[in-house]
Amino acid sequence: MGWAYLLLAGLFEVGFTTAMRYTHSLRFDWPNLAFVICVVLSFGFLQEAQKTIPLGTAYAVWVGIGAVGTIVVGVALGLESLSLARGLLLAGLVGCVIGLKALH
Repeated sequence: MGWAYLLLAGLFEVGFTTAMRYTHSLRFDWPNLAFVICVVLSFGFLQEAQKTIPLGTAYAVWVGIGAVGTIVVGVALGLESLSLARGLLLAGLVGCVIGLKALH
């Protein structure tokens, strides 16, 4: 169950980084609300995941999911570009995350 929590934590990390793109001040609006909700859920699921997965592994996987997911969302929205080099480096990051899962 820890890996399911970790996947959810990573997906909510993508949610809060995506919402962060649209926050421009500390006023109350939908991007800020989405950001706060996703942060709370992401850290909550990360906390649950680290009960059965070593924290170092959980944190590395969480960051990896968040980094790759945030770039994928940015590319899909046309806000970021994806070069061959960047794509290969992201593939390496995904490989490292898969390797950490395989070793656990």
